[in-house]
Amino acid sequence: MSRVSLTRRDLLERCAVFGALVAVPALDIPAISAFWQQADALKPTPPNALGPFYKKRAPEARMLRMKTDAGMPLAVAGRIIDTRAEAVRDATLEIWHADHGGHYDIAGYRFRAKLPLDAEARYQFDTVMPGHYPDRVCQHVHYLVTAPGHKPLITQLYFATDPVFDGDPDKNFTKDPLIRSRELVRPVRITGDPKEMYAAVNFDLCLERL
Repeated sequence: MSRVSLTRRDLLERCAVFGALVAVPALDIPAISAFWQQADALKPTPPNALGPFYKKRAPEARMLRMKTDAGMPLAVAGRIIDTRAEAVRDATLEIWHADHGGHYDIAGYRFRAKLPLDAEARYQFDTVMPGHYPDRVCQHVHYLVTAPGHKPLITQLYFATDPVFDGDPDKNFTKDPLIRSRELVRPVRITGDPKEMYAAVNFDLCLERL
């Protein structure tokens, strides 16, 4: 996402359109510019619960899926940006989730990873669609993102195809009491070769500056 630099004329026109100009001795252009930049800022990704299964020192990896793993193959990709739509290249990203049967690996590091980022703060990983388990309503992937100069982000990714939503996540996302933002429920695209289909999801993460 590109940012637009506002000129003095742009600021005056915006203020005139929205009735923001008043008779004052001197027009504070920097203050008006800051106001519009704040209005144009992206919203940070909504937080969500950390959960009881976080484990430190996950290995760096992108491929979490083995050929013998049960469940629908899942490819997740996204980008880490700030509220100015700028790449957060020095971020650290960790993810973890249950296996197809809804079980977390507590003894080891299956379906847990620290994800490398490219030069534009993009990430991607291949895994399987996590299963349901008794203490949680919906399928989900946990995220922990930290970066110097930014607030830590603890959140979760949910899937619009989850049977819990009965085909209507807009209406039914609150069936899971931990989902407080529809934004965390992402579209799922089924793609790939007919013999090797997989689910693809995009999940960008927006960090708030300190």
